[in-house]
Amino acid sequence: MKNGTMMQYFEWELKDDGKHWVRLKEDAQHLSDIGITAVWIPPCFKGTESDDVGYGIYDLYDLGEFDQNGTVRTKYGTKEELLEAIDALHEHGIQVYADVVLNHKAAADGKEKFHAVKVAEDDRNNELSEPYEIEGWTHFNFPGRNGKYSDFEWHWYHFNGVDYDARTGEEGIFRIEGDHKQWAEDEAVSTEFGNYDYLMFADLDFSHPEVREEVKRWASWFINETKIDGMRLDAVKHIHKDFINEFIDHVRGEFGDDFFIVAEYWDQEYGELNEYMQDQDYALTLMDVGFHYALSEASKAGADYDLTQLFDDTLYKKKAANAVTFVDNHDSQPGQSLESFVEPWFKPQAYGIILLSKNGYPCVFYGDYYGIGGENPIEGIPDVLDKLLHVRTTYAYGEQQNYLDHPNCIGFTRTGDENHPHGCAVVLSNSEEGHKKMTLGELNAGTTYIDCLHNRDEEITLDEEGTASFPVNAGSISVWVPKEG
Repeated sequence: MKNGTMMQYFEWELKDDGKHWVRLKEDAQHLSDIGITAVWIPPCFKGTESDDVGYGIYDLYDLGEFDQNGTVRTKYGTKEELLEAIDALHEHGIQVYADVVLNHKAAADGKEKFHAVKVAEDDRNNELSEPYEIEGWTHFNFPGRNGKYSDFEWHWYHFNGVDYDARTGEEGIFRIEGDHKQWAEDEAVSTEFGNYDYLMFADLDFSHPEVREEVKRWASWFINETKIDGMRLDAVKHIHKDFINEFIDHVRGEFGDDFFIVAEYWDQEYGELNEYMQDQDYALTLMDVGFHYALSEASKAGADYDLTQLFDDTLYKKKAANAVTFVDNHDSQPGQSLESFVEPWFKPQAYGIILLSKNGYPCVFYGDYYGIGGENPIEGIPDVLDKLLHVRTTYAYGEQQNYLDHPNCIGFTRTGDENHPHGCAVVLSNSEEGHKKMTLGELNAGTTYIDCLHNRDEEITLDEEGTASFPVNAGSISVWVPKEG
């Protein structure tokens, strides 16, 4: 079976030209050729305006079909172009995972008056006022869509928090008052800032039965409409964990247990991530945020970083079956609020680890392959990634043996399987030139290996035990595969 590899097919600085779905459709053959088996697309719903990256959600039922917020298309194109791109990917055997934003809504159609309490931004359980009347942007009736697909209207009682009082012009965090209205229980969301239920805009109140039912009803419509194969759930640390469980049960109950779900719970602590998955009965995978930060720290510390500790307290090491590993994404790229970009010199090493390891489901970032745009563009490394993806699809099979015996030079081997018998050997350095004595098993005795990245020119022949010393340049990576012919 071919190794699965996901690509996050967007970065924050994509041009607002409405041509992204067209480019994705045209790229389907190429993505299949390089070994991509699934594509994570950006939020495809109508946002605050045409250049909204997709996280300022206005109307989940508008996939680029209706004239709303000054545009028919989204930043990425029209609904018709989206569906054509999905069809093209499916024709090439590539699954499609949609980025789904359920936490909040933005750019409301009207204002409403209600009572609220202002709370401290650094501790949302700390009330700064008594309840008083404010005016918030909480009425969504989607006039451009005019009831097509759903006639549900959103009102203030469907939300539990807003960030603006239109009556006074005051900004802040306002917890909406009403029957049974509070933040989610502290144990149901992240306890960062005391209680991290509220993130931005008008925050959905998942304790309200109408909210839960409408979101589940929308999910059924969306999956049937687009024929997607999975979802990436955004910002789940801010959403009541019981609803996420209910949502997953609903989707899998209707579309089958193979419907893929990965959630973004942005926290570096393994214990926090594992507790969340445990509460969800391990029914989903999580982005391995802790491993990303380890790679980022290693890239910034250079030779001062102990590579033998790279995998400590990561999903990659402790819950590999539930880990989506990644080097960078749209949130970690330069200029974003969670900026933690892996330095360019260390990108090949980082991708060599996640793409060639047995552990985790690796995700390649669009920005690392095609480059990052904007005022300070960064070039991608497609040549390196193409080579690593080729090794992943051709040689990176079988058991993995790690060699973590030096703080500045580590390696691992994949010993191959029945259909890919020769495996591969990976060695990387964050300091001086080094080497690693590693084995690929007696079945590969006498086989000659070369560095497919062409960082080293030697040909290495395994001894009678299938063992050899594999070299690596200073601050570099070498990936050793059988010499063809």
